[in-house]
Amino acid sequence: MMFYLFRTSLFQIVKYSRIREVVFSGKMAGSNVELMIAGNKFDSYKSSANDVIHFKLVRKESDVIDDNNVFRPDMSHQLFGDSESIFGYKDLRVDMYCTAGRMITYVDIGYSDKITPQKCDGVSADDVLRILAGKLQPGFLSNRDEFIASVDKDETFRPFGELIHSYDITSVNGNEKKFEVYFVSVVDAGWRDYHERIQPFLLFYVDAASYIDVDDDKWNYYIVYEKYRHDSGYHYAFVGYMTVYNYYAYPERIRPRISQMLVLPPFQRQGHGSQLLQCFYNHCYAVPEVLDITVEDPSEGFQRMRDCVDAGNCLKLASFSHDALLRGFSYDMELEAREKLKLNRRQSRRVYEILRLKATDHSNGQQYKAYRLDVKRRLNVPFQKNSRDFRKLQSALNATELSATMNAFSAEQRMEILEKQFNDCVLEYQLVLARLSVTS
Repeated sequence: MMFYLFRTSLFQIVKYSRIREVVFSGKMAGSNVELMIAGNKFDSYKSSANDVIHFKLVRKESDVIDDNNVFRPDMSHQLFGDSESIFGYKDLRVDMYCTAGRMITYVDIGYSDKITPQKCDGVSADDVLRILAGKLQPGFLSNRDEFIASVDKDETFRPFGELIHSYDITSVNGNEKKFEVYFVSVVDAGWRDYHERIQPFLLFYVDAASYIDVDDDKWNYYIVYEKYRHDSGYHYAFVGYMTVYNYYAYPERIRPRISQMLVLPPFQRQGHGSQLLQCFYNHCYAVPEVLDITVEDPSEGFQRMRDCVDAGNCLKLASFSHDALLRGFSYDMELEAREKLKLNRRQSRRVYEILRLKATDHSNGQQYKAYRLDVKRRLNVPFQKNSRDFRKLQSALNATELSATMNAFSAEQRMEILEKQFNDCVLEYQLVLARLSVTS
């Protein structure tokens, strides 16, 4: 960064966020006063992207002016940097509206004042439209009247793919709402264009999200829609979706890996993620070629939901009976979970620990101690493995290096680490069990 600053005039290349970083880090101390003045001068031109971006799913014309249905990003660093800020505008508002079914996108950027290089010492405002356009499907709308005219066309929209599941949810006000899940493969006509319109939401709600190659036929998609009545018929509103990649498993099997799951904020905490995951599971159960199911770098929230769904399913298996759980993890558990539920060994072991905690009488000191020791034995495996690796490396390391490596953790430190890991596991498992008790 410093090399870049010296090559070009400071105010030609440094946006507000960089100015602030230099000021508060203490770099370039001789210019601190100048930069501090500039920073104060531009304070009112800095906005939080998470606050000024407004999303809407528009079902009818009146929704365009109704701000009660606005929702905002959870994150924006994947577009606007780690500071998640937009520089150069006063009273900035970025509207990104989509028709609820076809997901036709409209973008409008409004502000009361904008910085220009001519009047602000060469400082430029962030090009918000260019940043967004780099991630949105080309041809998105910027004319409000055109967008309003496109809303009515949603009445002819029908979901892509094959209907594989439907379910009802009763809302807090007692209204029953209908939802449907569709399975889509890349060969479905029109899907590529539709996918281009829904995938930008990943950048605002899924950390480390990335766009995928839709032309790769190993990708499958599971999409949830709300099916709602409007005028004389049913219409569809996009709720969320999940992407799955089918990896090859020797010799003639496949190992589906869940890549990304998105449920939009207006539909969150209603059980749609669990419905979507279970629907995907059911689809896999009927495919003999599926060996087991994996998940790519799951978030804490997704892992908790997955644990809850898997625990509920394993409770129905004979090998996970109350008495069997208290005896410890067994090959029967691993085998039945893999054959009937397509769970890999790591996940079936995790579910066993969750359900054994449920089966354990916490007032029974002997039972709880047995549970604690069982979990800690599993947690201690990395330490044991490292010790074996150290012995293998002994011939390659001199005595000083080996001694330093072996003494990285004392026995007492290792016990403290295991105790903390165990307590963290129990806390997480209790959250899963609390969720399981509600869904059951």
